[in-house]
Amino acid sequence: MAHLDHHFFNENRQKILKALKGGLLVLPAYSQMQRGNDAAFKFEQEANFWYATGIDHPDWWIIIDGIRGRSWLVSPDIDEVHALFDGSLSRQDAATISGINDVLSRQEADDLLKQSARTHKFVYTLGRPARHDNFDFTMNPAAREMNERLSRLFEKVQDFRSDLEKIRAIKSDDELASMQAAIDLTSSAFETVKSSLLSYKYEYEIEAQFSYEFRKVGAAGHAYDPIIASAGNACTLHYSDNQSALKKGTLVLMDIGARSEGYAADITRTYSYGKATKRQRDVHASVRSAQQEIIELLSPGLSIHEYHDQVDMIMKNALMELGLIESLSDEEAYRQYFPHAISHGLGIDVHDALGAPTQFQSGMVLTVEPGIYIPEEGIGVRIEDDILITDSGYRNMSVKLSTEL
Repeated sequence: MAHLDHHFFNENRQKILKALKGGLLVLPAYSQMQRGNDAAFKFEQEANFWYATGIDHPDWWIIIDGIRGRSWLVSPDIDEVHALFDGSLSRQDAATISGINDVLSRQEADDLLKQSARTHKFVYTLGRPARHDNFDFTMNPAAREMNERLSRLFEKVQDFRSDLEKIRAIKSDDELASMQAAIDLTSSAFETVKSSLLSYKYEYEIEAQFSYEFRKVGAAGHAYDPIIASAGNACTLHYSDNQSALKKGTLVLMDIGARSEGYAADITRTYSYGKATKRQRDVHASVRSAQQEIIELLSPGLSIHEYHDQVDMIMKNALMELGLIESLSDEEAYRQYFPHAISHGLGIDVHDALGAPTQFQSGMVLTVEPGIYIPEEGIGVRIEDDILITDSGYRNMSVKLSTEL
C-alpha cells in the first residue's frame, strides 16, 4: 500500500460518518480460518473493515459513533504464544495505519458499547451478503458473532451493508490509482506469458509465471484463484485445477487478476496455443466484437435493466451467427452457451457490490466479460476488461492489453 496512508482511511470514515446520520456502527475484521489440523489459511481481510481502517490483521473491531463523530479501534486479546508464532499488530502500529488514536481492549470496548446503548437505541453492523443462500462455502463467523454480541446490548441491530456498498461503489482518485496499478501489473504479466506461450507445456506453468510476475514486484499476489483453462476446461467457468497438459491447436482461457495496494484487477484473455482453427477464430472474433459493442453502451445514467436487455440482444445475435441458437427467443439455448453475468463491480473485492443501483454512475468500476462456451466442441472463449464509468462515458482501464487471439 505505497500511497494509501491514514489520510485515505480518515476520508473513508468521514464518508461513513455522513451516511450514519448520527448512528452507531460496529464493524468486525474477519477471523482466521482453519486450513488443516492446526494450521490456518493465509489471512485475507473483510473489505468493509479494511476500507474503514487499513488494518490487515484478524479479530480487530472498529466502533464509529455518529453523535460524537469519533472512532475507536478494538484490539483482540492475543496470548504470548500466539503472538510469538503468528505475530501481532501493536496498538501504535494500528493507530499509525488507520489514523485512529483511540485503541481499546475488548473489555474497554464492551464498557463503551454498554454506555453507548443508553444513547443509541439501535446499532448498525454487517448483515449477511446478498444471495448468501447460494453460497457453497461456510461464511466467516466474525459478522454473525458480532451480531449476536450486539443483540445482547442493544434493543435492535440493523444491517449497514447496503449503505457501505453505495459508499464503496464510487471510487476515489486514490482507489482508481491503486486499481490501475493492479491492472497494469496484470496486463504486463499477460504480455510476458503471451510472448512465449508455446514454451509452456502445462497450465500450471502459466499460473506459476503469473505468480512470479506479481510477487517479484512486491504485490500481494493473486486477487482470486487464477484460472488457466485449456481446450474444454474453459467450459467450466470457475475451473482452477490448472493441471492439464497444453495441446497445440487448442485455445487457452486465462482469467487472472493481481492485488495491489488492497485493490483487485480482473482480466480475461483467450489465446491460441499454436495455430487456431477457423471455428476457433470465428468464436473468438464473435466474443471480441460483442465485447467492444457492449463496452460502447456504457455511460452514466444508463439503466442497468436496459444495459442487460441490450447485452442479451448482442450475445444472442453472436450465437445465431455461429449457428449455436436458432431463435432469439430461445432463452434456454442462449444460457447454455452464455451462462454467466456480463458484469460485476470491481474494487477491494474482486466481485465488489455496486450498491444495487438502477443506473450506472460516474466513478463506478465494473468488468465487461462476454463469453461463449461450446462443450461439445471443446471451445471456451471469454474476454474481460475493467471499465471505469466517467462523467461523459467510460474509460477502459485495461485497454493497453490487446484482445487479439
